[in-house]
Amino acid sequence: MDEESLLLSLELASGSGQGLSPDRRASLLTSLMLVKRDYRFDRVLFWGRILGLVADYYIAQGLSEDQLAPRKTLYRWRRGPGWLRPQGDTEEPGASEGQEGLGATLNCMEWSLLPPATEEMEMQTSVVKGRFMGDPSHAYEHTELQKVNEGEKVFEEEVVVQIKEETRLVSIIDQIDKAVAVIPRGALFKTPFGPIRVNRTFEGLSLSEAKKLSSYFHFREPVELKNKTLLEKADLDPSLDFMDSLEHDIPKGSWSIQMERGNTLVVLRSLLWPGLTFYHAPRTKNYGYIYVGTGEKNIDLPFML
Repeated sequence: MDEESLLLSLELASGSGQGLSPDRRASLLTSLMLVKRDYRFDRVLFWGRILGLVADYYIAQGLSEDQLAPRKTLYRWRRGPGWLRPQGDTEEPGASEGQEGLGATLNCMEWSLLPPATEEMEMQTSVVKGRFMGDPSHAYEHTELQKVNEGEKVFEEEVVVQIKEETRLVSIIDQIDKAVAVIPRGALFKTPFGPIRVNRTFEGLSLSEAKKLSSYFHFREPVELKNKTLLEKADLDPSLDFMDSLEHDIPKGSWSIQMERGNTLVVLRSLLWPGLTFYHAPRTKNYGYIYVGTGEKNIDLPFML
């Protein structure tokens, strides 16, 4: 969700339970404005929050003028010593008591820049399962077999590999972006020279179009579009239809689309990455997505459909 319409966007997405307290919203909005100024981003998006056992990660992303250029991802994390979230508690305690808990120390004003994701990171972190701890310095231990040569003999030896949670955080954010980051058709346009720009004339989808998955694209470089034949591309507008449509996602049925607030709001929810919510108010410029979840993929989805 865009920093410029953050308060309205949080209100529109609140139907899925992704909410923040009024003071947290205010501090978050102020900090994102400072991030945009200090890093000289064209746009800043509040990506969402990954829930940890000890603390949560607040995630923001900075975009350049070319909207599909690699994004800069920042995160904010802070916890007090010995503090643990009570089970079922979704808001940080201690904000008004002045304690050294997460609520007192996390003011959303300081952000740390994450390194770009790589294929090596994804392979390395694929063995890590379960919830995030909420501590970027936490190290997961994984035992793997490696071949060792001693002269002419070759045998396997168990080696303990440590994987930092910050590396896992980078990988999970990248996977979610590639799989379920969403943007409505027409919100971006491709210039004749190649760069992707924000379409200032976009006035929202019509009510009938907003109910179709084909009206929504993956907010990333196209993958499936490159494999289409010229005949399949014949009816596409090259200035608007330059990204992959959600209607071809596998497994089929991995998106839930619903109309809310008396057909004035369309909400898409990912069943593959539970916690990802996209919202759009038809015939308006209001749209965006937010992820609030544990950072765990629903690998059982094909068996649930």
